[in-house]
Amino acid sequence: MRRINYAWIILATGFTVLFFSSGSRFAFGLLLKPMSEDLELSRSALSLAATCFMIVGAVTMPFVGRLVDSFSVRKVVSVAVIIASVGIGLMGLAETQWQVILLYGIIFAIGNGGSSVGPIGVMISRWFERGRGTATSAAMSGNALGQLVIITALASALVHIGWRNAYITLGIVNLIIVVPLVIAFARPNPEPRHSDGTDTPQRPETATLPAKTIFTSRQLWLLLVVYAICGFHDFFVATHIVAFAQDKGLTAAFSGTLYAFMGLLGLFGVMSAGILADRFGSTHPTVLCFLARIACFALIILSQSALAIVVFALLYGFTFLITAPLTVTFAGSMFGAPRLGMMSGIINMTHHIAGGLGALIGGIVFDTRGSYDAAFILMLALSVIATALTFTIRERLISQPYPLHPAHPCS
Repeated sequence: MRRINYAWIILATGFTVLFFSSGSRFAFGLLLKPMSEDLELSRSALSLAATCFMIVGAVTMPFVGRLVDSFSVRKVVSVAVIIASVGIGLMGLAETQWQVILLYGIIFAIGNGGSSVGPIGVMISRWFERGRGTATSAAMSGNALGQLVIITALASALVHIGWRNAYITLGIVNLIIVVPLVIAFARPNPEPRHSDGTDTPQRPETATLPAKTIFTSRQLWLLLVVYAICGFHDFFVATHIVAFAQDKGLTAAFSGTLYAFMGLLGLFGVMSAGILADRFGSTHPTVLCFLARIACFALIILSQSALAIVVFALLYGFTFLITAPLTVTFAGSMFGAPRLGMMSGIINMTHHIAGGLGALIGGIVFDTRGSYDAAFILMLALSVIATALTFTIRERLISQPYPLHPAHPCS
């Protein structure tokens, strides 16, 4: 009897980790307004916690990438999920700004950084030699479905359980479901394929680019700027869209449901990105992502009616996860497999640091101007810049790597 290729179990494990990780992370945007009112803190004060989350998580990612390159994915991700569960669960007991920053902005951020798209994407890419973009996108779709299912459930129950019990529930669920799953099923590297072809793919190539070549590459810095703009967009929208919708007269339940359905559209976006990346390269879906965002921000600047807000949210939701699976495909094609963990961590770090700034800027703009209009104009301008820069990125190894065995130099 032909046994199941273990790569599919790895894919399902990565999907589940991201499902719960995403739902826990995006809960902050849903709960921003009731937290602000209950704790008597401004949106910019709470957005500072989101900024700390992004910065701390970002700084964590390259270190996590190095750990994943060197040690067991199972150990790294399982410890990270435990830390994240403690941080998000204890948010239900927070009473002051510094406690929110500590629990969400530091503890949860460290755990989330070790169980996010970076390490999961590396794990998936190692098990799928062919169709890597599609496989990574399938795992990343856990982000979209987690946002849809978990945020929908929380939005429906929020009136009855309150924001504190929502956080406590998230912490418990992560501990009792995700941690045992990772320990039981995550494996760091595939075994070489057997002669009958029944096992998993070959190990990736082992030649390595020198760090100096990578960090002096113009292509790396172009890629980092594009991902920085993407992150700035993403976490401005994720942090403030629910509060913005409520400011314009939409009910809390409808706004929360709309936020959740952004995740459903994100599912279609992320799967489309993987398919397009495998067929045409990662640059094409990235350009399409920013073109769609130009349309999004132009629409919401021109009209802030209920219909315009719904169209904006759903169209933006389609773009929200497009670049996530492309991180490992960009990193693999430009920097090589041996640097995959570190380089995808650096790219995600840049995305998250900029994301934290976007969340904070959104709060500051609202507190000082009473609306998000100026922030939307800034987002539109950045979308245009990112589109232009993406056209200049070249998806090829930036230099010939050093050979693994000097006695047998690369031709």
